[in-house]
Amino acid sequence: MERFRVVGGSSLRGSIRVSGAKNSALKLMAAALLAEGRTTLYDVPSITDVEYMTELLRRLGAEVERDGTTVTIDVPAKIGHAAPYELVRRLRASICVLGPLLTRCGAADVALPGGDAIGSRGLDMHMSGLVKLGAEVGVEHGFVVARAPDGLTGANIWLDFPSVGATENILMAAVLAKGTTVIDNAAREPEIVDICHMLIDMGARIEGMGTSTLHVEGVEQMRPTEHVTVPDRIVTGTWSIAAAMTRGDVTITNGKAEHLEIVLDTLTAAGAEVHTEPDGLRVAMSERPTSVDVVTLPYPGFPTDLQPMIIALNAIADGTAMITENVYEARFMFVNELARLGAEIRVDGHHAIVRGRPTLSGAPVVTTDIRAGAGLVLAGLVAEGETLVSAVHHIDRGYPDLVGQLRRLGAAVVREPDPDRFDD
Repeated sequence: MERFRVVGGSSLRGSIRVSGAKNSALKLMAAALLAEGRTTLYDVPSITDVEYMTELLRRLGAEVERDGTTVTIDVPAKIGHAAPYELVRRLRASICVLGPLLTRCGAADVALPGGDAIGSRGLDMHMSGLVKLGAEVGVEHGFVVARAPDGLTGANIWLDFPSVGATENILMAAVLAKGTTVIDNAAREPEIVDICHMLIDMGARIEGMGTSTLHVEGVEQMRPTEHVTVPDRIVTGTWSIAAAMTRGDVTITNGKAEHLEIVLDTLTAAGAEVHTEPDGLRVAMSERPTSVDVVTLPYPGFPTDLQPMIIALNAIADGTAMITENVYEARFMFVNELARLGAEIRVDGHHAIVRGRPTLSGAPVVTTDIRAGAGLVLAGLVAEGETLVSAVHHIDRGYPDLVGQLRRLGAAVVREPDPDRFDD
């Protein structure tokens, strides 16, 4: 086990490049299973979640090679259809192999996934969508077991909530189904659009990308392709908030401002200067931030994945803010750790009231998920003294070389063994 030792007081300044999106790359790797042959993905982030997905694809019979940020996936004519618990428990995104395996093999046995402890994320919409496509789906002995020996058939599917995971699984299953599938109230995230682009390059027929209604005309066969992963908007947002919190000046290359409009508008309201650059954006702040209210919503709303960071900003802002969490009910779990740094936060249901303080004070904290970890690191950057952030393996799942990138921007942070922790 390791931890980050963060010394507060540094102002982040310089330039940083954002790599491809974790929330897209993992699904693109799963989509490669739809076609026999070699698919190559570029700008895949060097994070542990990609390592887990790599091992899962190998277990299913694919040959996977990683060279820096390039991943090559050779898919054989016949692949396995069972995703075991020992791999799936580490990575919730592994459930996205359900749709590709079912439509390609006519069968899929995928262990119920693990992942971050941020609240319940049921698979009901995944399963009901596949049932409407003609599959028999149930849960047996801890596995989602799906069967469609005669193939899938297109259907009209309405999602009760614009779930990213359900949209992805149904979409990837529908590309090889007979006839037309319509997915209404589909997720609209840039990562969904990215997957659609790759599927179209593989031979799929999809209309409505970026809207809440996707039309998919099934094809008989898909082909391998090459694809560049869309930039990570959550990492871009993290660096943007970090620049504002530390009263810094950071240029974020390969970031897409158009994917973060409401986030950047929020930072502008907090007092930051936001400039769009030819290959990214620049965020600068010279004064103490002003408190900003935030409501998390599915895209294009404020992302729930950036909620911990905006709470950290409000913890040192001038004024009082209300943060409303509408996506994951347990996302406020980390505020108890933030309170150890002196933050004044009161949680009432899915609302958090944050009263800003001029400064925080360093203390040992423990992270429980990827984004909470990033939020605690950002808080440590503006706290007096040292903040020790434990359980950083969570952060490694979503942020490539976070310590190295922070140091290049002038932060005083090191990675070191954690003598006080011996387990997950």
